[in-house]
Amino acid sequence: MAAEAGKIDPMHQFQISALGDGALDGTPFIFTNSALWMLIVLACAFLFMWGGMKRELIPGRWQAAAESFVEFVSGMTLSSIGSEGRKYTPWIFTIFIFIIFSNFMGMVPLAVFGPHPFTVTSQFTITGLMAIMSFSIVLIVGFWKHGLHFFSLFVPHGTPGVLLPLIVPIEMISFLVRPFSLALRLFVAMIAGHILLDVFGNFIVNGINSGTAMGYGVSLISFIFIVGVNALELLVCAIQAYVFALLSSLYINDAVHLH
Repeated sequence: MAAEAGKIDPMHQFQISALGDGALDGTPFIFTNSALWMLIVLACAFLFMWGGMKRELIPGRWQAAAESFVEFVSGMTLSSIGSEGRKYTPWIFTIFIFIIFSNFMGMVPLAVFGPHPFTVTSQFTITGLMAIMSFSIVLIVGFWKHGLHFFSLFVPHGTPGVLLPLIVPIEMISFLVRPFSLALRLFVAMIAGHILLDVFGNFIVNGINSGTAMGYGVSLISFIFIVGVNALELLVCAIQAYVFALLSSLYINDAVHLH
């Protein structure tokens, strides 16, 4: 938590800063705390999946956990897209694992020991890039399978001809807004929860530092609230990963089957 002169600065935790003391000078690249935590997330996800690929006849807890993730995502893509969903399972699984690891690692209370965790999914550039990639898959699959007939997606079945000039633009706008809403939903959920935790954490510290009965009361109420928000945030971390993966599957389903 960053607070100077008693002021609350909940946005400090989202600031991207350069690391390495000029280690990449002379190159067009800057190594930042965001890049560092993305590498940490990728390393943890890799170790988790690598440790779960033992293929033992009687799986241990680690293998069972990894297999449950794979089965969960595979079942989601098959139910959303059908038998062709197997083709897109690797991408859906990749974004699901990356998002859920990023979300949960941003909740680890490392700041108690010094380094502050950085939630990479609280950056709109990260969530936006994943949304654009999912949307690109939709467009590529749609035009590859159906050609110009893909535009029939914007004409709901049974629509009267007189309503087409109104319905088609609405459907097209709704379709084009999908990547923005997909990225914004995850970004807002992560940033809002972390701001709440930061603000009420500052209330606890300032209340205790005040040395008054009212200050202690505010600190106690804030502590109870922050425990509840933490529990809710853990749930939101998993739900947002699921929602992002599920919506990506449903959008791909539209491109495959033109529903």
